[in-house]
Amino acid sequence: MTASTAAAPAFNAQRAIDLAHETFDIEAEAIQGLKARVGHGFTRAVEAILQIPGRVVVMGMGKSGHVGRKIAATLASTGTPAMFVHPGEASHGDLGMVTTSDLVLMISNSGESQEVAAILPVLKRLGIPLVAMTGNSQSTMVLHATLWIDTAVSKEACPLNLAPTASTTAQLAMGDALAVALLDARGFRAEDFARSHPGGALGRKLLTHVSDVMRSGDAVPRVLPGANFSELMREMSSKGLGATAVVSEAGDVLGIFTDGDLRRLVEQGADLRCKTAAEVMHAAPCTIGAHALAVDAADLMEARRITSVLVVDEAGRLCGAVNSNDLMRAKVI
Repeated sequence: MTASTAAAPAFNAQRAIDLAHETFDIEAEAIQGLKARVGHGFTRAVEAILQIPGRVVVMGMGKSGHVGRKIAATLASTGTPAMFVHPGEASHGDLGMVTTSDLVLMISNSGESQEVAAILPVLKRLGIPLVAMTGNSQSTMVLHATLWIDTAVSKEACPLNLAPTASTTAQLAMGDALAVALLDARGFRAEDFARSHPGGALGRKLLTHVSDVMRSGDAVPRVLPGANFSELMREMSSKGLGATAVVSEAGDVLGIFTDGDLRRLVEQGADLRCKTAAEVMHAAPCTIGAHALAVDAADLMEARRITSVLVVDEAGRLCGAVNSNDLMRAKVI
C-alpha cells in the first residue's frame, strides 16, 4: 500500500482539542512577541504613510496575499486609501496601477518570494517608497526596502512547522496595529467610519438624521391650546401617533398630550368634556432638532421612557414628530 493510499489514522478528539489549544498558545505568543520588537520601523512607516499623497498599495503572495487583502480593506475603511495588487499580476501589467504618489506595503514571511523579488528593482527605480513587512531581516525584500517592519515568529502553529499559521497571524495583527495608529493620527471618527459603511448598522445610526425618518406636514398631529377635548382626541386618533402637539398660532411648541396622559386622567376620574388642550397638556415637552441624528432621538426616548418626540426647527417651531416605530422601520433601533 503506497503512502497516498494508506489508511488515515483514527480520529482522536482529545488530540484535536490539544492541537487547538497549542495553536492558540503559539499564535498568542507570536503576537505578544511583536510587542517587544515594534518600534522605530513601525513609527516611521506610520509617518511615511501619513505623508504620501496617494494610496497604500499592499502586495503579498499566497497566504501573505490573503492577509494583504484584509489589511488593504481595513486601511481603506479607516481613513487610509489603500488597494491590493497581486505581485504576480504586477509583473504582467498591473504594476501600472502603482504611481509615484503611492507607497507599497509588501508582505512576505521569508521576504524571498520569486514574484515579489521580480518587481522590487522596478519599485526602487521608480522611487516608490517600500515598506517591507517580513520576519527575515536579511531578505532580498528588506535589502530593497525603504523601511522594515519586523513580523518574525519563532515557529508556526502547524505541527510540521510548514504551513503559514503563526506568521500570518502576526502579519494580520501588525496590519491592524498600523490601521489603528493611522486612524488615530488622522483624527478618524465614528462618523467617518460610518460614511465608508453606509449599508451597515453603524452607518444607519450615524448617517440617518431625524429629518430622514420624521413625520411632517399634515401627518403631524397638532392643536391650538384653546381646542376642546373632542377636537384634541380626533386629531390624535386620526394621525395615529399616540400623541398630539399643542402649538401656538405661530407654531411654537407649548405642550404635548399622549395616550398615557389620557389614561392617567381617566384613572383620576377627571371630567374631560369641558377641558381644553391647554388644561390637559404636558407643558414644556421633550423636543429634538430636525438635523439631530435619529439615534439621538432613540436615546432621548429611552432616557425619558417615552415613545414619541416632537421635532422643532432652529426657531423652536414644530416641524415634525417621530416615534419608536418610525425608528424601527428605519432600522435605527
